[in-house]
Amino acid sequence: MTVSDKASHRIYLNGEWVTTGRELEVVNPADGRAFASVPTVDREQVQAALRAAQAAFAGWRALTAKERGALLVRVADELKRRQDEIARTITLENGKPLAQSRGEVAMAEDHLRWFAEEGRRAYGRWIPHQDPRKRNLVVKSPIGTVAAIAPWNFPLVLAVRKVAPALAAGCPVILKPASKTPLSSVALAECMEAAGIPAGVFQIVIGNAGMIAGEFLTNPICRKITFTGSTEVGQALIRGAAEAVKPLSLELGGHAPLLIFDDCDLDTAVRETIIAKFRNTGQSCIAANRIYVQKTIYDKFLARFVDAAKALKVGNGLEAGVDIGPVIGEEALAGALRQVDDAVSRGAKVCCGGRRLEHNGGFFLEPTVLDGVEEAALCMREETFAPMAPVCSFETEEEAIVRANESPFGLSAYVMTRDYGRIFRCAEKLEAGTIGVNDGAPTTSQVPFGGVKHSGWGRELGSEGLDAFLETKHVSLGGL
Repeated sequence: MTVSDKASHRIYLNGEWVTTGRELEVVNPADGRAFASVPTVDREQVQAALRAAQAAFAGWRALTAKERGALLVRVADELKRRQDEIARTITLENGKPLAQSRGEVAMAEDHLRWFAEEGRRAYGRWIPHQDPRKRNLVVKSPIGTVAAIAPWNFPLVLAVRKVAPALAAGCPVILKPASKTPLSSVALAECMEAAGIPAGVFQIVIGNAGMIAGEFLTNPICRKITFTGSTEVGQALIRGAAEAVKPLSLELGGHAPLLIFDDCDLDTAVRETIIAKFRNTGQSCIAANRIYVQKTIYDKFLARFVDAAKALKVGNGLEAGVDIGPVIGEEALAGALRQVDDAVSRGAKVCCGGRRLEHNGGFFLEPTVLDGVEEAALCMREETFAPMAPVCSFETEEEAIVRANESPFGLSAYVMTRDYGRIFRCAEKLEAGTIGVNDGAPTTSQVPFGGVKHSGWGRELGSEGLDAFLETKHVSLGGL
């Protein structure tokens, strides 16, 4: 199954490719035109998917971790074999440059290979006893059917980040992709089928988010929900999960500060700040949203940063050499321009960009750098999902840390410095789940990822990512 103009796709339910009679159009943000469609589900079909997952659970959990891991490796092999095709699909539905889409497929493949092995390390433990007639054992068991709700900004890798550990732990998964970017999940389902994942173990449901999430929340078959998206939706899930006391893993909004100190390597600081801000067209929860530069190097850094931003090539992600693609839609573009206008109204200077770029009907914003942005500006308080970078100055380390922590979000933070004492002070004091030191892309399969404060609950990736889908049991052995 390949993507073509106006291609009609099917969805994967209980080992079958089905249509429903209801279609959702998929729009290419580079030109604003629909190029494909997928079926949507009703509530009864979500319920049927949950029943199919429940039926598949016993057989899936009964496989050894080694057997489940071998199947996940085969899924990874399929992703690798189809890397170019799936990367093109990501660019068509999401807009990101093709090279970044290839990187997303490669990272998804790496996540699968990591959890294929990590599933074999779901260790329990033997605990020294206090009563000579007893022994105490701790074991780990799969939590049960998992609902995974994935976002549009990294439509494949953020889905795999949930699916791979849940499957490795022995849990069936029903994946609900974002309505704007469902085709990456369709491709993932094709890879699952080709790899021999049993029917009911992995399924996809597409359609009304409120309805689907409502069924996940209220249906007792669904034992856990894992979600990446906005803090507002995460709060709604928390409220909905309260009655059923349903466990949630939540990776929510971010508003990352990036602190640039005067002892940094300036070449590194500029390069890594460009990555942290403009990767994925700025549409990343860990994007650098607030850039603070020490006054002693402010002008020097700003000049070089603006030059680097101006050098970024904007265009359709399928075009060669493109660095910046379109934002996801008209609403996202309007929101970014509103933040630019607000900052300017408060005295900020537009160093470059700041305008919509007319390009073949797509949703493009010129790479934008704002100088001297006030803390009260919208872009300093609200998450920016666009290639727009607000820059302001600070004097002391203590001031920078205080201002960085004033946000209610705490997903990631960045520090540019060569002072090892400062590195440890910032690592200890910055309120964020991930801190990149001289590193604009700190996420990788083997380390935990997640936020504090309004940025979420729990961790993905690393050994913590597997543990999120396991129950811990104490077994007391008496009568010895």
